[in-house]
Amino acid sequence: MQFELTRKYIEDLKEAIVRNDEIALIELLQDLHPADLGEILGELDVVESTVVYKVLDADRASDVLTFMEEDRRDKFLASLSSREIAEQLIDNLDSDDAADMLNLFSQEQKEEIISMIEDRQQAQDIVDLLHYEEGTAGSLMAKELIKVNINWTVSNSVREMRKQAESIEHVYTVYVVDDEGCLVGRLPIKRLLLTPLKTRIADIYDSKIRSVGVDEDQEDIASMMEKYDLVALPVVDELGRLQGRITIDDVVDIIKEEAERDYALASGISGDVDSSDTVYRLTRARLPWLLIGLIGGVLGARVIELYEGDLQLYPEMAFFIPLIAAMGGNAGVQSSAIIVQGLANKSMGMSGILPKLGKEFMVGLLNGIVCAALILLYNIAFGDSLDLSYTVSAALLSVIVIATLFGTFVPLLLDKYDIDPALATGPFITTVNDVLGLFIYFMIGHLLYI
Repeated sequence: MQFELTRKYIEDLKEAIVRNDEIALIELLQDLHPADLGEILGELDVVESTVVYKVLDADRASDVLTFMEEDRRDKFLASLSSREIAEQLIDNLDSDDAADMLNLFSQEQKEEIISMIEDRQQAQDIVDLLHYEEGTAGSLMAKELIKVNINWTVSNSVREMRKQAESIEHVYTVYVVDDEGCLVGRLPIKRLLLTPLKTRIADIYDSKIRSVGVDEDQEDIASMMEKYDLVALPVVDELGRLQGRITIDDVVDIIKEEAERDYALASGISGDVDSSDTVYRLTRARLPWLLIGLIGGVLGARVIELYEGDLQLYPEMAFFIPLIAAMGGNAGVQSSAIIVQGLANKSMGMSGILPKLGKEFMVGLLNGIVCAALILLYNIAFGDSLDLSYTVSAALLSVIVIATLFGTFVPLLLDKYDIDPALATGPFITTVNDVLGLFIYFMIGHLLYI
């Protein structure tokens, strides 16, 4: 049954905190998932959160912070000493989560916390992970895994696996390595259970296994795991030695982060921000795109000014300026969104730019013909002159086709030069197509109508 956070629950929790009633707190918090606990702590102040945190068992206390909102988590961590962070938090986290948590602190405090970790092997694993560049396989992987030597017997492997499993919460795959620690394959659990104890691993392991290097980009890792439906992916160094594993929960976080970032770019927001950030940071993230819109508006005004004489002679043309600008922007955004999505999920194929432009040209042409025909019928039905009706329809058809091509070409060009194609969506495409659409409208009007 899914937990539902209510106002009454929070009130009961705060009353127990005020009374310092630890038994009541334990009853209210028992059996709750760390994700639910993270949501609860987000509704409390720092002092109340500290009280709740200290009554949690060690496993949930360490996991709950990974589910808290960033600003709440930072404030809460600031209230803990380095020793409390090391003993109550880091010691109970997997190495990848512990490394992520430590990256929130300054270098000086980071070193202080690491020095207080009791499990020296875990401390070494965390230090190793901190050396990898952010966004690579090395920074994402966890060091905890189960591996067996290719020369071991099944009996020896099971004994060693039991020891290794003590520090691992979820066992996805048993990896097989050689005497140098190089990854050579995997060991299916079912095959292990059904094989006589004296059988050597070399006779039963599966050599077909996918792996990634420590410097592999996180987006490529996410694409690989999605394509091949993997729940875990081993990570190897330059010599092929097994270094760690990346699990599906890490990839889900990557996909979520990339989707949020692309959505923000498409909405005209640069940088990693949310509603809880400061006014200055939110303004800094939004203002550049608003300035692009401002420049586009000024250029649009200049285009209208350029044809001011024509508008004075035929003011009815002004009625359709919003229509032309809006349709051009919408067509461009639709086209660019399709291309950016295809580039993101690697579904674009190996064909070049020209075939994609050709396909989008046909789509834009068909959409333009339909929209142009509808606006022609509308103008004729409401008694507008045929010259104006033809002008608006011809301009609308041209604007939709050109905007569609532009919305296709720009993200493909950006991707070719390793620039995030998501920059091509949203305000940029809309602004450019607005100005371009107005220019096309007045140019066609000047030729056909005036």
